[in-house]
Amino acid sequence: MFGHVGAGKSSFINSVSNVLRGRMSIPALTSATTSDRSFTIKYETHKIHVGRGTSKTFFPLVFNDVMGLEDGNNSGIHASDITLAMKGHVKEGHKFNPIAPLTKDDFGYNPNPSLDDKVHVLVCVMSANAPQINSSVLQKMKKVRETASELNIPQMAMMTHIDAACGEIEKDLKNVYRSKHLQKKMKDFSAAVGIPMNCIFPVKNYSDEIDIKDDVDILILSALRKMVDFGDDFIEK
Repeated sequence: MFGHVGAGKSSFINSVSNVLRGRMSIPALTSATTSDRSFTIKYETHKIHVGRGTSKTFFPLVFNDVMGLEDGNNSGIHASDITLAMKGHVKEGHKFNPIAPLTKDDFGYNPNPSLDDKVHVLVCVMSANAPQINSSVLQKMKKVRETASELNIPQMAMMTHIDAACGEIEKDLKNVYRSKHLQKKMKDFSAAVGIPMNCIFPVKNYSDEIDIKDDVDILILSALRKMVDFGDDFIEK
């Protein structure tokens, strides 16, 4: 999963965990404050489990979280680091360096990645409530997408913070596909990055809720279902 700073990548991972486990959980640390700097700085793989002790079992999917994209060449994650992550060359826990991208000589480089180390689906995360993305971040997104296409990795996108972006949706999540404002946001993002509209999914991450809600779960599960389907298609090639 990749996207601009504050898009909600880590929050989505937590939201999926909430839905699948049926309760609130925080496998991925997030920040409650708004910042132009990424809260996630390391390469982290998140597994979601149910049960405890000897009865603990894991769902057959994992999420790889990376540092957010930022404006400029010396801030945020480098597009080349995301490329290496897609190919499985980034070790778990590697701390991204905004000044210098990962190289083969670095300790965080994995020279012999397995199929499990490689990315099966590339997910671009975009906040519907964010101002217009600057050109340098868009160029990084396009570069990552181009590399994923060369690797035949399926791609999709999620638009988060839809309730904050539209009053109609904030009142009732069922208005998500009726909102002209959100539709325009999705179309503009599709045109800017190149991801087809039918591969962009609106979601609301869990943020201020203390219990799970069906309307929130439905959107999250819809996006998750496509991720799993696209991942299966990639493996079956």
